[in-house]
Amino acid sequence: MRGAITDRTPSTPPPLRRHSPRRVTVLLPVAGIMGLALSGLLVLGLATVRVGVLAVLIGVVVAVVPVLAVVAAFLWIDRWEPEPAKLLLLTFAWGACVATLTALLVNDTAEAVGDLLLGTGNGGKVSALVSAPLVEEAVKAVPVIALMRRRSHEFDGVVDGIVYAGLSAAGFAFIENVYYFGRAFVEHGFGDGMSTGVFAAFILRGLLSPFAHPLFTVLIGIGVGLVVHSGNRSMKIMLPLGAYVGAVLLHALWNASATLGGADVFLNVYFLIMVPIFTAVVLIMVWQRRREQRIIAATLPGMAEAGWIAPSEVPLLADLSGRKKWRRQARRESGRAAARAVDAYQAAVTELAFARRWEGSPASERMRTAYLSKRQAALLAVLKQTRAEAVRLARRGADG
Repeated sequence: MRGAITDRTPSTPPPLRRHSPRRVTVLLPVAGIMGLALSGLLVLGLATVRVGVLAVLIGVVVAVVPVLAVVAAFLWIDRWEPEPAKLLLLTFAWGACVATLTALLVNDTAEAVGDLLLGTGNGGKVSALVSAPLVEEAVKAVPVIALMRRRSHEFDGVVDGIVYAGLSAAGFAFIENVYYFGRAFVEHGFGDGMSTGVFAAFILRGLLSPFAHPLFTVLIGIGVGLVVHSGNRSMKIMLPLGAYVGAVLLHALWNASATLGGADVFLNVYFLIMVPIFTAVVLIMVWQRRREQRIIAATLPGMAEAGWIAPSEVPLLADLSGRKKWRRQARRESGRAAARAVDAYQAAVTELAFARRWEGSPASERMRTAYLSKRQAALLAVLKQTRAEAVRLARRGADG
């Protein structure tokens, strides 16, 4: 792997950038961060008022375990073409703050109206079976729909839809678990068996169903991912809408099994419906992840033929283990900066490979700059810059 990066491809000066208005680059991001922070504080305040500070702290500690496992799973799926970290963090924060606060306010209102119209005690059923599935799935899906409409170039297909939807739902589930674990502590303490207390709640929500909320919303992510690059406007509306209906129905069924049925009903729904659907979604994730690898592997030879990458780099870039070994060797021989430069170069190659996939390539299959779209040309410039930086650091490390 030593010498895999050569300087056959000259660096390209960075393209001129037109400065965006400061209200776009500064004011809107600051307003968005303030909105997220305010929503988070309100959710934390409401939870504290209901169960107390100690219960919230215990809930946070216990809820961290399942959310870390869920987030790690989605990041594993996203290894081939990692999404921008800031978008992933914002998506998680939306689910944890804005989506949770919205659902809390709407569900409490629905419960109060239900108690008023149907009698005390029935409002909770209306909230669990109607408002919760409808509202929660809608607000959790907002980042996915927003990215589809405003940042479609960040979407490379189903995997990205799954990742964004899953992280939004993971943020939502984390805050919801904080409240449920805290309430379990207030009512029953840590518990003296499998039926009550924090321990029982953790078994149910942390071990048996940590992927429940992500599973519902991932259905929407799959629907968005299937049509994000489609030119059919009707399909771009109908398929995500159909996926939303499916997520709502599955969510309502899950809540109904826990609210209306006994233990037998819940277990039947869990093993006969939820587990098979979860298994099917996992298989879709693995299949799509492998599909991403095949797309990149099929594109690399043409990129080498065009002189954008060295032929010796093709096998290293076509395999995740090869990429990892390459970064490790760069770090060992030239330092951390060189390893980061190689990582940036690998990411640039992946971005351009997917851009070629979605925007098409010339009939001759020879990737020449004359055929590039504006986005592909920009990605090629980034590729050349990152490649030149990796070459520079590798040479400095060799000379040192």
